[in-house]
Amino acid sequence: MGKSKLLFITHEMSPFLELSKISEITRQLPQAMQEKGYEIRILMPRFGNINERRNRLHEVIRLSGMNIIINDNDNPLIIKVASIPAARMQVYFLDNEEYFQRKHVFGDKDGKFYADNDERMIFFCKGALETVKKLGWAPDVIHCHGWMSSLVPAYLKTTYKDDPTFKNSKIIYSIYENDFTEKLDPDFAQKAVMGNMTEKDTDVYKAGSNSALYAGAIQYSDGLVLGSANIDEEVLNYVKNSNKSVLEFDSTSDFENYYNFYDEITNEELVHVV
Repeated sequence: MGKSKLLFITHEMSPFLELSKISEITRQLPQAMQEKGYEIRILMPRFGNINERRNRLHEVIRLSGMNIIINDNDNPLIIKVASIPAARMQVYFLDNEEYFQRKHVFGDKDGKFYADNDERMIFFCKGALETVKKLGWAPDVIHCHGWMSSLVPAYLKTTYKDDPTFKNSKIIYSIYENDFTEKLDPDFAQKAVMGNMTEKDTDVYKAGSNSALYAGAIQYSDGLVLGSANIDEEVLNYVKNSNKSVLEFDSTSDFENYYNFYDEITNEELVHVV
């Protein structure tokens, strides 16, 4: 048997983009798991304030050229890659001129939440899964971080559930403090429907709040990680009522608990069979 494959999907990662503690975890955790024998891939958006020259990003021609459809519009997907030499890790960046080439990340210079953050998120989640398919790399575990990846579990359990790349993948979702108080576009849940999905599949996300995005990710994931000490009460109730395996918050940087949790989630079915 080859190495187990572990995919990280995040909207931030040090040193490329540092908005919150997510950027530290998504930098340190993949390296720790790689050192324990996992084969790693990392995907994140190429926001406009990520310096291409300093971080030595370059386009991956064989992966670029796909179109991601949102609201009947074709949106070109460009894939770039950069390395973290100290860790021998590669990070793939999803780029699109309309959605990501801005000086600010989630709000304009005055802090006003971008009206199309819902479409930017849909683009990223769909694009991430299509990129992995094009890589021809079937992950054993997919670990999503932050609200911007919260549609990934829903897509994996519906549209992609029988896809050869993902049909054996286990999905883990890390929950953090709420990042925003605004609401996504009222039509967000409808726009998020893809493939053979129906609006019922995205109903849990419909409110468009940070908590609703977490609720959707919780519903569709196989395992959950509490990534912060200060998680919204409403979200904690979703976690409690989900009956999913949960890795409790641990402020230490010992990632042995993650390694054991991945192992537990990937072996759950074997336990059920026995």
